[in-house]
Amino acid sequence: MAGGEPRSRAFQARAIALMWRSLAGRRLSTLWRLARLIGPLVERLSRRERQVTRANLAEVYPSRSPAERSQLSRQSLTHSTATMLELGFAWMGEPGRVETSILEVHGRELLDEARAEGRGVIVLAPHFGNWEVLNFWLSGHFPFTAMYEPPKLAQLDPIIRKGRERRGASLVPTNPRGVAALLKALKRTEAVGILPDQVPSWGSGVFAPFYGRLAYTATLLPKLVARTEARVVTGVALRLPGRGFAIHFLAADTRVYVADEVTSASGVNACVEAAIALDPAQYQWEYKRYRKTPEEAEGRPDFKRFRIY
Repeated sequence: MAGGEPRSRAFQARAIALMWRSLAGRRLSTLWRLARLIGPLVERLSRRERQVTRANLAEVYPSRSPAERSQLSRQSLTHSTATMLELGFAWMGEPGRVETSILEVHGRELLDEARAEGRGVIVLAPHFGNWEVLNFWLSGHFPFTAMYEPPKLAQLDPIIRKGRERRGASLVPTNPRGVAALLKALKRTEAVGILPDQVPSWGSGVFAPFYGRLAYTATLLPKLVARTEARVVTGVALRLPGRGFAIHFLAADTRVYVADEVTSASGVNACVEAAIALDPAQYQWEYKRYRKTPEEAEGRPDFKRFRIY
């Protein structure tokens, strides 16, 4: 029994890697058709994903009818399925094919202008559309550094790392050494990527509104801005189902430039909301964004470190 779980995880990792490799050369239209077949099954058979998605949608879209939210849940899980199927394409597909799949780029001038002014660029990249395609484009057009946390299935780490670095991206750990690397990159007027919608560990965030409800939000951004005067933009790769992707860079909510951490975090969440508005179905609603609560914080001995908006 002792070796059963490691063997199971190794088998799972090999199966996932095989799927990515086998799908890497497929047309995006084929992958989207597969997603439309598999997505409804995920919504029907995966209780956890279905429940979390529906709970989040009820929280952020209370004015929509249950039928509308149910339809949006199915659409969202179909897009999440498409993202999983497209990972092999983004990481292992022929680079020319991936590049030509990016049919539109909007807002690139925000990055070009910042670098012309001698400023680095912080790209807030929420879990929307296909963020790996966004990484592919950024690392091919700008010196680009992003934080990276190895996957739970350790056997997949070399595959993911190679895929993300193949266009020149520099991956740094999610620790003080990684933060130092981001600061150095920004001071060289390069671009760095940050995930704005992951729940941070206790002591690394504050509570700020996200669709009107308090969500524990990371406070790395104001520290980077204060020390580098970098420009902040939101970046997403919007899926054009079956055809390709449209890269969008959006000017950040001005609150992200405020030194106060709660105000800045509120601006970060507003940036994520603005990206989601492009197409709510393409956001990864199955993530438990509200899993840490102010009530939970109050019971902690280091509560004084947490600030409530």
